Amino acid sequence: MGQSNTIRILDGNTFVVCEDTGDIEATPSEPTGLFSIDTRFLSTWVLTVNGERLNSLSYDDLQYFESRFFLVPGMATHYVDAKLSIIRERTVGGSFCEQLTILNHDEKPVDLEVRMDAASDFADLFQVKDEILNKKGEIYTEVESDRLRLGYRRGNFRRETIISSSMSARYDSRGFAYTVHLEPNEQWDASIDVQTHAVGPGGRDLRFGLRQHGTERLALQHDLEKWIADAPKVNSEHGRVASTYRRSLIDLAALRFSPLSLGGATLPAAGLPWFMTMFGRDSILTCLQTLPFTPQLSKTTLRILASLQGSRFDDFRDEDPGRILHEMRYGETAAFEEQPHSPYYGSVDATPLFIVLLDEYERWSGDVALVKELEQESRAALRWIDNYADLVGTGYIWYERRNTDTGLENQCWKDSWDSISYSDGTLPPFPRATCEVQGYAYDAKVRAARLAREFWGDPEFADQLEREAAELKERFNRDWWVDDGEYFALALDPDGRQCDILSSNIGHLLWSGIVEPERAEKLAAHLVGPRLFSGWGVRTLAEGEARYNPIGYHNGTIWPFDNSFIAWGLRRYGFAEEAATIANGILDAATYFDGRLPEAFGGYPRELTKFPVEYPTACSPQAWSTGTPLLLLRTMLGLEPHEGHLAVEPRLPVGMGRIEVLDIPGRWGRVDAFARGRLDLNKLAD
Repeated sequence: MGQSNTIRILDGNTFVVCEDTGDIEATPSEPTGLFSIDTRFLSTWVLTVNGERLNSLSYDDLQYFESRFFLVPGMATHYVDAKLSIIRERTVGGSFCEQLTILNHDEKPVDLEVRMDAASDFADLFQVKDEILNKKGEIYTEVESDRLRLGYRRGNFRRETIISSSMSARYDSRGFAYTVHLEPNEQWDASIDVQTHAVGPGGRDLRFGLRQHGTERLALQHDLEKWIADAPKVNSEHGRVASTYRRSLIDLAALRFSPLSLGGATLPAAGLPWFMTMFGRDSILTCLQTLPFTPQLSKTTLRILASLQGSRFDDFRDEDPGRILHEMRYGETAAFEEQPHSPYYGSVDATPLFIVLLDEYERWSGDVALVKELEQESRAALRWIDNYADLVGTGYIWYERRNTDTGLENQCWKDSWDSISYSDGTLPPFPRATCEVQGYAYDAKVRAARLAREFWGDPEFADQLEREAAELKERFNRDWWVDDGEYFALALDPDGRQCDILSSNIGHLLWSGIVEPERAEKLAAHLVGPRLFSGWGVRTLAEGEARYNPIGYHNGTIWPFDNSFIAWGLRRYGFAEEAATIANGILDAATYFDGRLPEAFGGYPRELTKFPVEYPTACSPQAWSTGTPLLLLRTMLGLEPHEGHLAVEPRLPVGMGRIEVLDIPGRWGRVDAFARGRLDLNKLAD
C-alpha cells in the first residue's frame, strides 16, 4: 500500500495509519496499523456488514487526533442507491476510540451482521521499517465475555491490546460481531474502545500517566485550542502565510511526544510514521525554529536531553560522557538490545546544538534559572567536544561508529550511507568531519562564553572559550575552503583531504557565524545560484556533482528545514534579499502540500515540474519541516532579541504584502511585529 492513499491520525505517543475506509490490513512491510511506543498494537482492523467489505464515499480529517469515514456497502459500480450509510468516527489520544454509526435509509427493516476482524502482530517499528518480522516471543489471544485481549510476551516484555464495546458483542479469537436490527430510518450506534498496555517488570504499565486526558475528544479539543491560543497570532495579506502557520501549529501539537518515565513532559517527536520518538538533533533544531512561537517546547527538551546525557563509555550505544543522545526507542528490539537505541548516542551535532539552544532560549526567555540548572550538563557537553569528539587530533569534531553492526555510518544530519563523497563520487574513509558541525561547535563555544561570563560566574572560562572559538574559526577557514570553487568543502577525510563538493551545508556555516565576512558573499551567490537553488528551495547537493540526484535522499532533494536555517544564516550576514528568495520558494511549495511541508521533496528545476515533487517515503508531518514556516517568519521579519527587547527588521519577498505577528512571547512580555513587502510591479503591469 502506498502512503498516498493512507489516512494518518496521531496524538504524540500514539498514531494510526489506515486506508481511506478506516480499515487496517498490515503486512510486515507496511507502516499501517495502530502504533504506540514503537510497537504495532493492531495490524488488522477490518469492518464488514453482512460479510461485505465497505467502500469510501469520503473522509474528513477533522483534527490531527480524529477522522470520520463515510462508507457504504458494495462496489463503486452499484452503491449509488445504497440503502445503508456507515460512519466511523475515530479519536486517537493514548489509544483510540471508534464510534460506529449505521443508518437504514430503506423503507423496510433490515437485519445486519456487523463484524470487526481484529488482530495484532505486535511488530516492532524497526521490524516494519526493515521488512523483517521475526517474533521470538508468544502471541496470545484471550476471549472474555465483555472484551477481547490480544497480547505478546517475551520474558518481562509484554504488550497488550484490549478491545471492548458499549454495545453487547460476541467476541472470538478473530474479532467481534454484532447482530443489528434496524427499522426504516433507524440509527444504530456503538462505541468501541481500544486500550494499549506496555507492561514492564513488576507488571506496571510503562505508559501510565503519559496522557492526562486519554481518548476523551472534548479534552483533546480543549488542549489543542489552548495550544493555539497561547501561540502568537499571524495575519497576512497573502493567505498562504497565515494558513501555513496555522497548519504548522496544529502539526506541532500533534507531534508532542512524552518520553516514558519522565513525568508527562513533552518535546517534539521527529516525524510520522517512522520517527515518532525523541531525537536529540531533530528536537533541538525544531525548538530553535519554533522558539518565538512555542518556547515551552525548548525548556522541556533541554531538561529531558540533559537528564539522558551520556555518562560512560559504551561502544554498543556510541555513548561518551557528555554526549547528547541521538535517538530513544521503547520497542522489543531496543529492550532486548537487538539494536542500540535505548538510548543511542550516534550523532555528532546534537551535543554542540544543545548549548546553542540553551543560550538562544535564555536570550528569548530570560530564564536564568534554567541556565544555572544546566551548567554542569553544558560543561560536560563542552568537554565532549574537546576531549572525545576530536578523533584525529586536529581540533575538529569527527565521527566513526564504534557499533559496526547497527550503528549509523554517517552521524551528521545527512545520515544516509552515500551522503558524504569526494567530487568524483567516491566515498571517503572514516573518521569523517562534516563542515556544518564545526560551525555548530564554534557557535556553541561563543554562546557558552556568554553563559559562563554572565550566569556561571566564570570569566576565565569565558575567555578561554572565546580564544578557542577564534582559533577554530581561523583554522576552519583555512582548511575547508575550496579555492577553485570558492565555497567550503562538505567534509574532510582523516588525512585532511577535502570532500570538495558544493552542498547546502554551507548555509549552516553562515547560520553558525564561523564564516569570515569576506567569504560570505560567495556562499550567498552559490545558495541562490542555479546549481543549488531550484526555484522551490536549496538542494542538498548541487546539480552537476557526481552523486547529484533530484530525488536522492541527501544528494539533491530539497529539505525545508535545511532551507529555513540557510535563510536564517543569510540574514545573519546581511543577505536579506537572498533569504527572502529562499523563504518565498519554500512557502510557495507549501501551498502544494496544503500547508504541510514534507520531510523532503524533489530538487527538480521549478520550470521543469511546475509543482514540487514529494520524496516517495518522506515523513509527513515531520517536526523540523513543520517548524520551517515559523523560522522563515522570524527570518523575514528580522525578529531578534536585543538587550532585553525584541528587535524587528523586516525584509519580505516582493509581493508578499502585509504580515503581522501578534503577542510574541519573551522576556519583554508579549509584543507585536509588523511588516509589508514591496509590490510586485510585474504583476501590476499584467
